[in-house]
Amino acid sequence: MLKEIRSAGVDGLMIIIGLIIVISVTFMAVFSEYIAPYDPITPVGGAVEPPSSKFIMGTDSIGRDVFSRVVFGSRTIMFVVLLSTAMSMLIGIPLGILSGYAGGLLDRALSLVMDSIYAFPGLILAIAIAAMLGPGVYNTAVSLAVVYIPTYFRMVRGQVLSLREQLFVEAARAIGARGSRIMFKYIFPNLIYIIAVVFSLNVADAILTEAGLSFLGLSVVSPTPDWGFDLKNGQRYFLSGIWWPVVFPGVMIILLALGFGFLGEGLNAIMGREER
Repeated sequence: MLKEIRSAGVDGLMIIIGLIIVISVTFMAVFSEYIAPYDPITPVGGAVEPPSSKFIMGTDSIGRDVFSRVVFGSRTIMFVVLLSTAMSMLIGIPLGILSGYAGGLLDRALSLVMDSIYAFPGLILAIAIAAMLGPGVYNTAVSLAVVYIPTYFRMVRGQVLSLREQLFVEAARAIGARGSRIMFKYIFPNLIYIIAVVFSLNVADAILTEAGLSFLGLSVVSPTPDWGFDLKNGQRYFLSGIWWPVVFPGVMIILLALGFGFLGEGLNAIMGREER
């Protein structure tokens, strides 16, 4: 895989840049206590102090250090997005494999349900579910998970429909392998590349959706550090020239989404060349 990335030119460069961004933010999330100079929920200076040697990203409207909140905010968004993605995968992938392999009435029923969910705009559906469940980290993860289950289902089902007609599947049936063994021992390993691509692109989209929910007040509650929540709190001061409470969380949202997006696009391009 590393050899393929090195020889992939621009696509390989995208993967490398994406990995650098994702690993850096993950490191920041894991070691937040050691990186942040201040408690992210405690006022440590004056209101909206500009960036300085003491507060490198300034302070927010109640005197909390913006840099510390950005650092701890990485933990919040990574936890929510990765938890929601894991739930989406645990439901969408097995259902996609089962639907594509079994076919018939079960396939039609599952496809109808998933298509119905997929027809809703993702952000609107997430807002509706989050408003019903109420704010909170776990409720937000559930809201995002419901939105992205059909994505995994549709991609996996499409691949399984093609793979189930391959000779290696026919050979497994000929030697008497059970359906469950065929699905998860013979078919599933051939889905890993497409799952990796969908995962990367899904996380990139989920980051923006989570930030949107936080901006609308439907995700975390105060004083939890979160990039979207801090963006909302800072936007009222932006037109007064107080840009730092908005710019730094906003840049981090874009950067992290870009990192996962680069990963997904690079993997997709490399995988597409291999299939050709």
